[in-house]
Amino acid sequence: MPGVIEAADLTKVFGAITAVDRVSFEVREGEIFGFLGPNGAGKTTTTRMLTGVIPMDGGSARVLGHDIRREPVQAKQRFGVVPETSNAYVDLTAWQNLMLMGELYGLDRNRANERSRDLLETLGLYERRDQKVQGYSKGMRQRLILALALLHEPELLFLDEPTSGLDVQSTQMILVLLRALNADGTTIFLTTHNMEEANRLCDRIGIIRSGRIVAIDAPEKLKTAIDRVHRIEVSFDREIAGDLLSGLAGITGAGRTGDKWQITAEDQDTAIRSLVSFSRQEGLAILTLNTLAPSLDEVFLRLTGEEERL
Repeated sequence: MPGVIEAADLTKVFGAITAVDRVSFEVREGEIFGFLGPNGAGKTTTTRMLTGVIPMDGGSARVLGHDIRREPVQAKQRFGVVPETSNAYVDLTAWQNLMLMGELYGLDRNRANERSRDLLETLGLYERRDQKVQGYSKGMRQRLILALALLHEPELLFLDEPTSGLDVQSTQMILVLLRALNADGTTIFLTTHNMEEANRLCDRIGIIRSGRIVAIDAPEKLKTAIDRVHRIEVSFDREIAGDLLSGLAGITGAGRTGDKWQITAEDQDTAIRSLVSFSRQEGLAILTLNTLAPSLDEVFLRLTGEEERL
């Protein structure tokens, strides 16, 4: 099955700088795909090419089955975009912005009214619908941008740092809505600097560095991929000798930390099975058993080379 987004050797050059260097990836239908990278890595430039805002200098991109260079209008009718900075008309009210967007998308007036009311109520803006946007806070403007992008019920949603600089209430409101949209089948392409946000939301993550993709995978797989030696923390209901653990299959070492044992293993699955079998044989009860994978922050720093600067 073809992907919702199919980028092949996507390239963009600004003068002597290659901002995006032959980037290829696919976004699957129904997933939340996170696109991460340090400042200047090429995230926003890639997104602008995929959405038809700027032309590509090489490669190709198909969005919802349409070549974004040859059929930009057909593609744009089916996706929504939430840029990092507000693109709402500040001299218009929220309601006027939505009605204008409805006309641009050719929505029936009754349907535009219905969708606008539902979205503004969901995003906590309905009571302020007749106020000009220039009087809105940053969080309110960002919620309005999201409403504008969702008015025509897009199949695909592009979001560029949707919660950057927002208060906790606005952030949570947006994240809850994104989860609900995705559960209903909307595919989401998300660029963000927030590692925790990406870890909680995304099915897969692509990491870009200096214009090139350095990794694409599920968050948990990325975490385990950067460390060949796995760490396991375990505690039992009574004291045991450490050399008993070190000799178990799959375990390469064991050290005591407080009331817990820190286990190192090259094969995490074999090590865990060995610990369970050992506890049964010795009549022990396992009180805690945790796998200690690196955080997504560590993965990001390792793969982008940012940890070298710290």
